[in-house]
Amino acid sequence: MDVPLWLWFATVGLIVVMLTVDFVGHVRTPHAPSLKEAGAWSAAYVAIALVFGALVWFLWDHTHGVAYFSGYLLEKSLSLDNLFVFVLIMASFRVPREYQQKVLLIGIVIALVMRTVFIVAGVAIVENFSWVFWIFGGFLLWTAWSQLRQDDDEDEEFTENIALRGVRRLFPTTDGYEGDRMLVRRSGRLHVTPMLVVMLAIGSADLLFAVDSIPAIFGVTEQLSGASQVYIIFAANAFSLLGLRQLFFLVDGLLDKLVYLNYGLAAILAFIGVKLLIHAMHTNELSWLNGGEHITVVPEVPSWLSLVVIVVVLTITTVTSLTIGARREEPATTAGATAAGGGASGQDDAVHDASSDPAGESTPRGAVPDDERR
Repeated sequence: MDVPLWLWFATVGLIVVMLTVDFVGHVRTPHAPSLKEAGAWSAAYVAIALVFGALVWFLWDHTHGVAYFSGYLLEKSLSLDNLFVFVLIMASFRVPREYQQKVLLIGIVIALVMRTVFIVAGVAIVENFSWVFWIFGGFLLWTAWSQLRQDDDEDEEFTENIALRGVRRLFPTTDGYEGDRMLVRRSGRLHVTPMLVVMLAIGSADLLFAVDSIPAIFGVTEQLSGASQVYIIFAANAFSLLGLRQLFFLVDGLLDKLVYLNYGLAAILAFIGVKLLIHAMHTNELSWLNGGEHITVVPEVPSWLSLVVIVVVLTITTVTSLTIGARREEPATTAGATAAGGGASGQDDAVHDASSDPAGESTPRGAVPDDERR
């Protein structure tokens, strides 16, 4: 189904307006947003995304509405994984708190542009090479397995990729931040500041996550085709990314509490991977597999079931993390605090004993006993 040109202009215009509000209303005056501010704006962006989805559902049809909501929830849940990496990047580059909003926003714009290219290219590949669903499905199953193998106790460190190392080699970089400026001139030569480097780090990191999320969102929108699929995937990605800046400051201190997030994401990605493999069987054209005939042994997974699975898995993951996960971590925290307290108490006792004479009379610290003076 073709998408009217005016609808594209209206959607892109809405996105530009939202970005302008972010730039002018928040980023232009550097500050660290409070929890209340981040929560209010995060709720506003979620509300806009939900209203947009409702309009798609009622003014277009329920098929496109279900596809949009499935894609939006999928991208939103996978973006939580992005935030873990964003926290590492911010800490690695020691970005001042008041400049983090600008870093995130510019990085998100870079990611949105690059994801759009991915989406258009992906649709073109899918339409001409149906066997790519085999690759997408297998890749998502491998990604799900990788999520399960994550070690929560292992300290992660951010390492610069080849693109960032290339920027440092090609351009001279200042030692520290120059406010929120990205480029400065020193002795007649243009220098790159850490602000620009960290923006590129955020954008490139999100692009790497797109390698997982784009095949996944194709899995929940495979019932669409052509321009309508491009439009729905683009809209779902755009609205999930635009709210990522506020979400970063809202859940910055809560990310560690979602101890079972990797299991939830693994379950979602595995489900979509299996769904894509089933779809690949139904659209099979590989001559060496079943003589090039479609394989219809297993029925295709309906779109509404994808939406239900995503919602249920995210709900279970969040609830178990905040209840069972919190109770499991509490004894370890208490034991650690007790051990630290005991050590401190023992140390105080040792100091007390060392500063007292055999008769039990204490000697002031730094004073010399009478017998030594004599």
